Amino acid sequence: MTEQINKTALIKMSKPSIDWNWQVEASTLKNDPNNLKKALLAIDKPVYLAELNDAIAVSHQTSNTSIGAAQVLAFAQAVNAEDLGSDEFKKAHGVKYAYHGGAMANGIASVELVIALGQAGFLCSFGAAGLIPDVIEDSIKRIQAALPNGPFAVNLIHAPSEEALESGAVERFLKLGVDTVEASAYLGLTEHIVHYRVAGLSQNPDGGVHIGNKVIAKISRTEVAEKFMSPAPQKLLDKLLAAGKITPLQAELALTVPMADDITAEADSGGHTDNRPFLTLLPTIIQQRDQIQAKYNYKTPLRVGAGGGIGTPESTLAAYNMGAAYVVLGSVNQACVEAGASEHTRKLLANVEMADVTMAPAADMFEMGVKLQVVKRGSMFAMRANKLYELYSNYPSIEAIPAVEREKVEKQIFRQNLDQVWDTTKAFFHERDPEMLARAKHDPKRKMALIFRWYLGLSSRWSNIGETGREMDYQIWAGPSLGAFNSWVKETYLADYQERYAVDVALHLLTGAAYLARINQLKLQGVSIHSSLLNYQPAESFLSV
Repeated sequence: MTEQINKTALIKMSKPSIDWNWQVEASTLKNDPNNLKKALLAIDKPVYLAELNDAIAVSHQTSNTSIGAAQVLAFAQAVNAEDLGSDEFKKAHGVKYAYHGGAMANGIASVELVIALGQAGFLCSFGAAGLIPDVIEDSIKRIQAALPNGPFAVNLIHAPSEEALESGAVERFLKLGVDTVEASAYLGLTEHIVHYRVAGLSQNPDGGVHIGNKVIAKISRTEVAEKFMSPAPQKLLDKLLAAGKITPLQAELALTVPMADDITAEADSGGHTDNRPFLTLLPTIIQQRDQIQAKYNYKTPLRVGAGGGIGTPESTLAAYNMGAAYVVLGSVNQACVEAGASEHTRKLLANVEMADVTMAPAADMFEMGVKLQVVKRGSMFAMRANKLYELYSNYPSIEAIPAVEREKVEKQIFRQNLDQVWDTTKAFFHERDPEMLARAKHDPKRKMALIFRWYLGLSSRWSNIGETGREMDYQIWAGPSLGAFNSWVKETYLADYQERYAVDVALHLLTGAAYLARINQLKLQGVSIHSSLLNYQPAESFLSV
């Protein structure tokens, strides 16, 4: 067979690399462009390539007879969207797909988003971070009413400067029977995350350990990953025992299981991120998992997923091919109809390009200098937040800030006198966490931090509710994956932000990944495929089928 069958062929072969010893009926073979694409898109059916009239054609079925049959030259198996990723992940969380809608704070990963994805067989985390316990409880009850048997998770964020929020969230989770949390932004284990995990442990009749409270730990550092991959530390177990929060049996069982069931290697994501590329982070964390599994020999090994930097079928497939048990998407979901973001924000997100993101100080870890990734297109938040951190770093108190500088931030950022901001801040923390005020009373540096955090905290709320007049101050968390997604769907119906529904987006990403997996199978067998067949683009909504 010649290297090029004909000049118009969309699929060519240099030389068959495998003798499949299969045949297809010539009458079932199709080689016109429309049928070629259609056959490859039918991902639930195998594809067989054979020669027909000096060209490569496709069929979905083999033949049991040699009469009128053609020799199979290459083959691609059926790859459904639900076939991708770890079967263990799907079984553990009761889902159809190895795809996780990640938590986005302040309810951006909304009740509606969690329910929509959950009803379609996807796991999604409610964005509880930044919300007070009463709001969290009400939201959980709404989700439970719609998804009485799951699946859903709730975010538990490390709050080093507001410990009461973390402990309050755990109390509500245990009270309401939340059986899965997504732990994020942790610098190390706290008493509260250990309490949640261990309080759900019990012993099976066969002596094994039943893990009632599952933990998905989102990490980007190996030292933090190791803590979640290891059993709970004895020091914290002893503290919880002394407080009567766990039983002696639970403390004993805790030493035989890891602190998490799933580890999400969080790469270049929106929000808290170390901007690690997942091409380097994911294999490192998988290797670390294997080393710790060899050390502890857990009955059920931890699973490692990938989040951050994923926004196209190509990156989705890359994560699975690199060993990710599941993929996590956040930035892309924030632009969807169900997200708890304002219409102005969602419209803005639909036009973000890869370079339209930057780093800015995080409200919850402001004093520590921790930064998160936000959108810089259409907002001055990053520039203004960085200015506040510069002032915080250079001066010991509000009073020490030069009058000219103070006047600028009052006029341009706060739009009111800083003394008024402090009065509002005091009222806020008096209700939310009075201990914060007690610590700031004799610490002018801490008082300054709380005042500056007023702006950092409200700016994300303004974005969510669409605060008129504050558009240039919107704090919108997103990573470059959103820009990649927008580029991918630019010429499709998903370019319209009003058409972006989370389930539809997820199915297109997974279907596209499955389609590309089949393309790669054919390439490995010596098949040369025309560029018009090498990519997948959303043609119509899965929700309208």
